[in-house]
Amino acid sequence: MYSNNRNGGRATRGRGFGALLAIMLAMGLGLVAQPAEAAPFAYVTNSGANTVSVIDIPTNKVVATVPVGFFPSGVAVTPDGKHAYVANFQSNNVAVIDTVANSVVGTPIPVGNGPIGVAISPDGLHAYVPNFTDGTVSVIDTATNTVGPTLAVGPNPFAVAVTPDGQHVYVVNNVSPGTVTVIDTATNTVEAATLTVGGHPFPIAVTPDGKHAYVGNDDDDTVSVIDTATNTVEATTIPVGVVPFGIAFTPDGKHAYVANFASSDVSVIATATKSKVTEFPVGAGPIGIAVSPDGKHAYVANQSSNTVSVIDTATNTVVGTNIKVGSAPFGVGIIPPPPGLPFLAFSATQLQIAFGNAPNTDSFNVRSLVTLSSAAKNAINLNANAVTFQVGTFTATLPPGYLKKQSAGSFMFGGTINGVNLGVQIVQEATLRYRFNAGATGASLTGTKNPVYVTLTIGSNSGATSVTAAIQGHASPQ
Repeated sequence: MYSNNRNGGRATRGRGFGALLAIMLAMGLGLVAQPAEAAPFAYVTNSGANTVSVIDIPTNKVVATVPVGFFPSGVAVTPDGKHAYVANFQSNNVAVIDTVANSVVGTPIPVGNGPIGVAISPDGLHAYVPNFTDGTVSVIDTATNTVGPTLAVGPNPFAVAVTPDGQHVYVVNNVSPGTVTVIDTATNTVEAATLTVGGHPFPIAVTPDGKHAYVGNDDDDTVSVIDTATNTVEATTIPVGVVPFGIAFTPDGKHAYVANFASSDVSVIATATKSKVTEFPVGAGPIGIAVSPDGKHAYVANQSSNTVSVIDTATNTVVGTNIKVGSAPFGVGIIPPPPGLPFLAFSATQLQIAFGNAPNTDSFNVRSLVTLSSAAKNAINLNANAVTFQVGTFTATLPPGYLKKQSAGSFMFGGTINGVNLGVQIVQEATLRYRFNAGATGASLTGTKNPVYVTLTIGSNSGATSVTAAIQGHASPQ
């Protein structure tokens, strides 16, 4: 597959970049910024209200409430941001929310008894749902929203996490002593070793580099660390607050945020030293937690106070007043950052969008700056690495070799991919700093709203940001 969106077809490289660039530049004339609903959103399951609250991240306001099944618990958003999967514990099914319409689509997907968590593979093709009562994990094909294999794991599986390469799924079994089951996704089989962690573990999360999995232990008030290369549990555990119930990492992998239910606070772990660096209060009974794709904020569901706390990750303080949501909030789902080694810095300096009057006639022009970390200074090899970028609801991938060298440090592509006219330019400005420009005509941007989520992945390096676009026209139904 060369690109995503709703268009089919093959890549064509015969178009001149200059002509397409002229179209991109002309498109920007006369554009004015228009108010729109913000994106991405945070999706919070309200287990006592059988609903999901939708929080607009830039304004930290609830903009929609979506009815789902009975006792919604875990929630996860697909990598393209288009759907949220909600595990309904007492309905024994999974509801799928269309994030553009903020409404449930299709029929809820029957799974096992007591579905309580959900995790989605990095390619977005599968959702993994632990069924607490059955001791199983249901594997959902997200293309058809049907259940494929159902895998037996340990007793009372509670939480699940997928490695960034999509090759393994880690399942926490909430018993004492607690265990973790490892699933091979290529064969959908349970690997032989069952890992022993602390007593009655609840949450699990995998570091962005995929090297470790962190597990919160209820009985011990600690976090266990699993080495995913050897699937061994490290001897030293990390003390945190009382009853750790949720774990989330910043996109750069430098910090883990742990929601401690019984002490009503959040512990921050420095992953380099595997030690707690600070702890601070949030609302009552924090349980679910997720970090925004730009890494600037963490969202914590406080089950006992029916609120969500917003944490500024730069200062590790709660921002403003806690957000009121539904009864007994449980899980938090936000569109995940792209996989791979994070860029040291990534910013979209300009974005212009023009919605056409018919399907697949939208256009955009985005300009951005990229700074690589020193560890990735040799990673920009456009002959060997694909380039994938996302602008709102549009995604395209240029296979290795598509960007052709024009001059020293300058690479361009001009052509058609899946029926969309694309112009892409990467220019090296310094040893670790690059400029990335892209434009398109004949695209589908339906559902794209301000501020617009923008991502870039080059090989194993990636970045995500949000930018307020200058918008012309309105999206037509597609």
